[in-house]
Amino acid sequence: MLTLSRMKSLLYPMLSRPTTAPLSFCFHFQEPIFVCRRYGVLTFRNQTTSVQTINPMNKVSSFSCSTVPNHNQIRVLHTEVSGSDSGEVHVIVGPMFAGKTTTLLKRIKSESSNGRSVAIIKSDKDTRYGLDSIVTHDGDRLPCWPLANLSSFKQRCGSEAYSKLEVIGIDEAQFFEDLYDFCTEAADHDGKIVIVAGLDGDYLRRSFGSVLDIIPIADTVTKLTSRCELCGKRASFTLRKTEETRTELIAGADVYMPVCRKHYVSGQVVKEATRSVLESQKVQCSSVL
Repeated sequence: MLTLSRMKSLLYPMLSRPTTAPLSFCFHFQEPIFVCRRYGVLTFRNQTTSVQTINPMNKVSSFSCSTVPNHNQIRVLHTEVSGSDSGEVHVIVGPMFAGKTTTLLKRIKSESSNGRSVAIIKSDKDTRYGLDSIVTHDGDRLPCWPLANLSSFKQRCGSEAYSKLEVIGIDEAQFFEDLYDFCTEAADHDGKIVIVAGLDGDYLRRSFGSVLDIIPIADTVTKLTSRCELCGKRASFTLRKTEETRTELIAGADVYMPVCRKHYVSGQVVKEATRSVLESQKVQCSSVL
């Protein structure tokens, strides 16, 4: 009669190999969904399996996973495991005057003080405090790269300088249409830490730009709030004071104010009532003329 250890040795010969060498794994599952590109993490329907070497000092360059579908067809999936550190994506959202830029700059300064090389990007549409700096409402300031799109950053920065960068901050992220592509490339493939700050909603409380698109790829999401300008309660929304209907209207406290849910709703009602009165007066004036 075979002992239990002998049976395991026969059934799983790879377990008897020295632990100093990288292991080769073979799994049999039904209906695989996809293979993650980093760290050998296999994701299956209703099940996630992590592949690791016994000796963490050994770098595994690749592994193969053999799957057996329902139709008894064998497919082999391969993925490369990067030897470089993985990147991260951190998202900071909230209404206007919630301290998003302040939080971003604090994070960037903290990373810089820890010895990491950093860079900050902002949209060149935001010219309120000049193009070459990011400035908070409190007057804190840091130099930045003003760009029309994020895809041009690597070229503007230079390949050598970009390769040395470890942390990239992005302010006013709602103005970048290529935000998702840039973040996935920078974090997944280039190993960068990307810290994104921007509005999650416009003055109509609808999704603004591509900020919400990167939530699924984010490591952390921080939702900041302000204080309602009318009652002092927690404010999660931005109310536009003017009748301008453009989604992109870059301005400050002269046009926007943070409000709570109650005063956002009542403010919209007041604006609609005011608009109706103004329109009726225009009609009356036109009829008189």
